[in-house]
Amino acid sequence: MTVSGIDRLHSQLSKLEDMFPGFLTEIVEGSIVMNPVRPFHGKTIQRLWSIVEAQLPEGWALVSGVAFPFDDANEFCPDLAVIPAEAEAENRSAYPADLIELVAEVVSPESIRRDYEMKPRWYASRGIANYLVLDPLKGHVVTMWNPGPDGYRGRDIIAYGRELAVDSPLGKLSIPTARLPVDPKARS
Repeated sequence: MTVSGIDRLHSQLSKLEDMFPGFLTEIVEGSIVMNPVRPFHGKTIQRLWSIVEAQLPEGWALVSGVAFPFDDANEFCPDLAVIPAEAEAENRSAYPADLIELVAEVVSPESIRRDYEMKPRWYASRGIANYLVLDPLKGHVVTMWNPGPDGYRGRDIIAYGRELAVDSPLGKLSIPTARLPVDPKARS
């Protein structure tokens, strides 16, 4: 994609974000992707935000729904990302992906492939130490760590109801999962 093509894509993305409130908009593999934000999605983000924020060391902050360009064809808006507080204080709509220390995505029916297959490769390629996939459809969280050029080398699946311990460069984070919402139509 040419620079003018990227500029045109970003321009369209900005217009769409304003026209469709309640939708998360990202650029994935050169295409603009929009997903509706459902109540379980938002509730999961809010609960995770409260849990993680209370445990962050000084100098770190949370952001949600802001853009992180990875290359010309991929600009993700993570559901939750931990970045330096100094950068967060700039109150920007986009930040360099290299600032992310920990990232979390909440799975929706439309985002399964992106959250489980595509994003782990991109997040790991940038050295993001920990990636959490919270899945209200299956009632579990997948924690990934040890990033490499082709993805994460470590991966665990923790059923909701158990305590998740995340050993990260930010310190050990303890995430209780019992109060995370599960879609009543969840698959086993």
